[in-house]
Amino acid sequence: MSEQIDTRADSDLPTILHVDMDAFFAAVAERDDPSLRGRPVVVGMGVRGVVSSANYAARKLGVHSAMPVSQARRLAPNAAFVPVDHARYSEVSSHIMEIFRSVSPLVEPLSLDEAFIDVTGARRLLGTGKEIGALIRKRVEDEEKITCSVGIATSKFIAKLASTYCKPNGMLEIDHHRVLEFLHPLPVSAIWGVGPKTNEELQRLGLRTVKDIADTPRATLIRALGQAAGEHLHELSWGRDYRPVVLDEPDRSVSAAETFSYDIDDPQEILKELLRMTERSTFRLRQKGLKAQTISIKVRFADFKTINRSRTVDQPINSVHECYEIVKKLYLDLKLDRARIRLVGVSLDNLHDAAGSFEQLSLGGREHGWGEATEAMDKALERFGRGSVRPASLLPRKREDESE
Repeated sequence: MSEQIDTRADSDLPTILHVDMDAFFAAVAERDDPSLRGRPVVVGMGVRGVVSSANYAARKLGVHSAMPVSQARRLAPNAAFVPVDHARYSEVSSHIMEIFRSVSPLVEPLSLDEAFIDVTGARRLLGTGKEIGALIRKRVEDEEKITCSVGIATSKFIAKLASTYCKPNGMLEIDHHRVLEFLHPLPVSAIWGVGPKTNEELQRLGLRTVKDIADTPRATLIRALGQAAGEHLHELSWGRDYRPVVLDEPDRSVSAAETFSYDIDDPQEILKELLRMTERSTFRLRQKGLKAQTISIKVRFADFKTINRSRTVDQPINSVHECYEIVKKLYLDLKLDRARIRLVGVSLDNLHDAAGSFEQLSLGGREHGWGEATEAMDKALERFGRGSVRPASLLPRKREDESE
């Protein structure tokens, strides 16, 4: 069984790069501290912390992202454990993205350390996809002293797969005529969007490779997995992905989370931490000129079980007070009765441009004045720095014997 994946002439097909930094956080740490070179490096600290990144020497010892730091220390006792430094990663990332944009204006960042680049329009000036990929890799290494891997294809899906299969510090181009030759032997988990549950269902159906999915009738996949998932898998199994590179795709979410140094069961302490997370995330939201329409919380228990709850409001919001009122209710509605909690987080989703959003004024609606108060607070924060203005309940408690 075979299907055409595209009928366009080769010269009419796009050239898309997926550029992915190699162990980005760890690589930045090694660059900034040369004494770390040649050692296993793990980004993440604290008894209750989780691994944010690990270099390839640490990965060979079994360390991987999202693993508890305590487990990573058992696997790699001689590794260097370094703290997370988001400000530094953002700074390096901005330099890398400028390198990408100097090659083509069509850059779609996926995160701090990876992006799609449509270089179709740059081919006449800079050469083939491989030549452009080599140029980017050289500039990243020369200017930022870190390495990256580059996948090259006519679609985003295949380009991302190619970069995955040439890591670390490699480059792989999948010619349009070789897409199925490359794609079909891969495990089903290689397909974009196949998580543990979908993978389990595909295995139950006896579908283990991408070719197995491609050879399964579309209707069968839809019956087993649902309309959206069935269609998605069928298209990608034949290498069909016509999504364009989206220029500077807007933020989808702003969030903050905290892992406690010990399990907490005091509801007031947990609510205080949720307020702190709300303050942090709403400040970032306002800095970006955004408002959120969906507010979510994450609660992880001592046994690592995690639950999420969310609420979508009629009008987008971005003040600490308005968002925290929703966060607080979402938490109290869980009725946890002093359950031991390891982590809490707040996520602001369904984002809108603050300048383009509007508020419907009505009697009995939102409490008046929070917009003005928030604006005044942000001006003070800009002038005096973070922490200069904050909710009273987050201020350190004064000891009874402390003088005024």
